[in-house]
Amino acid sequence: MGALSHLRVLDLSRVLAGPWASQLLADLGAEVIKIERPGVGDDTRGWGPPWIRDPQWGEVAQSAYFAGANRNKKSVAVDIATDDGQRLVAALAAQCDVLIENFKVGGLQAYGLDYATLKARHPGLVYCSITGFGQTGPYAARPGYDFLIQGMGGLMSITGRGDGEPGAGPLKVGVALTDILTGLYATAGIQAALAHRDRTGAGQYIDVALLDVQVAALANQAMNYLASGNAPDRLGNAHPNIVPYQDFATRDDHVIVTVGNDGQFRRFCGAIGRPELADDARYATNTARLASRETLIPQIQAQMAQHSSAHWLHTLEALAVPCGPINGMADVFADPQVLQRGMRVPMPDAQAGCTDLVGNPLHLSATPVAYRSAPPVLGAHTETVLRDMLGLEPQRLDELRRNGAIAVGS
Repeated sequence: MGALSHLRVLDLSRVLAGPWASQLLADLGAEVIKIERPGVGDDTRGWGPPWIRDPQWGEVAQSAYFAGANRNKKSVAVDIATDDGQRLVAALAAQCDVLIENFKVGGLQAYGLDYATLKARHPGLVYCSITGFGQTGPYAARPGYDFLIQGMGGLMSITGRGDGEPGAGPLKVGVALTDILTGLYATAGIQAALAHRDRTGAGQYIDVALLDVQVAALANQAMNYLASGNAPDRLGNAHPNIVPYQDFATRDDHVIVTVGNDGQFRRFCGAIGRPELADDARYATNTARLASRETLIPQIQAQMAQHSSAHWLHTLEALAVPCGPINGMADVFADPQVLQRGMRVPMPDAQAGCTDLVGNPLHLSATPVAYRSAPPVLGAHTETVLRDMLGLEPQRLDELRRNGAIAVGS
């Protein structure tokens, strides 16, 4: 039994931030019912290629993007634009502990699925709304997307090569990191609200905004600015507070070196054949190295370019100097550490055709993560959920299907 196997979650969210939160809850044991629009489903079902194909028929089952955030869920296809659909979702919410949604501000009020309406029937409901800019403020009505928020929230201003360097300019991170972080913050907020409910019996409303999360996730860079008044520069792969902490070109590739203290720096200098650097007052401490970055880094680079990456990885690891390669995806998912930690998970499924999924990084000793089911085909669980949770008879299900309120997966 998962740690959250006593919980039921109604997921009205789409794309990534909300589905990421609900997938994490599902991995930890919660029953997650994903409400999707009949015939269309989550937007990301169409975000391909690449596609995952049905192994028997060779037909497209879903996109790889959708599969990355929707395992362990039940798909129920209900059209909330219909009166019957609204009543069905409200009835399901009344039997759930948590509801997650990412409609525009006030968007669910027209369907009677807003927090105030559902709370009257189910005061213990924990209701989490995820939007680009939050429920309040001058931007509240705007749509928010990860790329947009990475720009507005400052992340792109500190990502990329510095001015004057080849390829200079702001860059977004290579994955929708703001969405992922928002899903994680939402999950933490949901758990806090559930803990409060355990003590008081009362649910509550959670307002999570991508922009808020991105500003919070600026972490030390934001504090550097608030403490000094100086905006951080783009430093490429270098670190604003630690030197040397970046990649170096070797004879055949690149190696990352992450020196975290002065002892490691001394060992590093010996390894690259420049032990005198550790005794130089300009470089002896991290504070000094920060001030002398422009003269130190070229000297290190000259040494690193003399040997292969394999040489440096072997040499530096032997001296306990933190270092590593820059792996491509094939290298990542063939890495023995990654494999041993269960980050590549086989997930065969007769309908969806999934063969491998990315694992959950949590390792709980008593209530481990479980991979119970592959990402679902659209509407695959419509009939079973409505029958089991709401007691609907086959005749009523047929009627709902005929009037377009629900759809059943194939």
